[in-house]
Amino acid sequence: MARHTLLIDADDTLWENNIFFEKTIDNFIASLEHLGYTREYVRHILNETERRNIRQHGYGVRSFGRSLEETYLKLAGNSAQRDVVKGIEQIVRELENTPPHILDGVPETLAYLAKHHRLILLSKGEAAEQAAKVERSGLQSYFDAIEIVLEKDPETYGRVIDSFKIVKSHGWMIGNSPRSDINPALQSGLNAVFIPHPSTWQLEHAELESGTGKLLIVSAFRELRAHF
Repeated sequence: MARHTLLIDADDTLWENNIFFEKTIDNFIASLEHLGYTREYVRHILNETERRNIRQHGYGVRSFGRSLEETYLKLAGNSAQRDVVKGIEQIVRELENTPPHILDGVPETLAYLAKHHRLILLSKGEAAEQAAKVERSGLQSYFDAIEIVLEKDPETYGRVIDSFKIVKSHGWMIGNSPRSDINPALQSGLNAVFIPHPSTWQLEHAELESGTGKLLIVSAFRELRAHF
């Protein structure tokens, strides 16, 4: 079997992540029902606020908390209450302290893959926050390197390819996000494995695109053993 370089996403590929944010968003929207807005409208405003804050402040729990607070203040207007803002701050602290919930089959599959291939964890987000997740996950020993980046775009993949001297025909990006894991990896000349997650963040949704590399679609992380 040829030795490959496997770039592996973290959030919602190795462990649950977005389900905790979605639960928080559901509770947040429910708490604003008295303002008279539809759930769809509140989510639209939140999504737009997150897009803006990501450009200015990056990803992560604190950027998310900032977006919740700004959305609340925008919708509540003059009726905004300080206690609600303090409640959002508490939500952020709880999210920061949520331990990684490793997805089924991940540790044993990583153990198998690490015997045959070079594994590099490639995660985007706030550096300290993501590094803490990796450490608490207990999975770092399976990886030859940990790369935490601000964004996953073709330029980032190009840099990673050069930095680790990846032979593109033997390089794969594995993840759940069409927008960040699959499409830009394929555009950069890598192969990709798409593992859909039912709770992938709305801002990571995109139509799968083609590239020069191969695209595999599997339903669970453990299925990687059948291909690598």
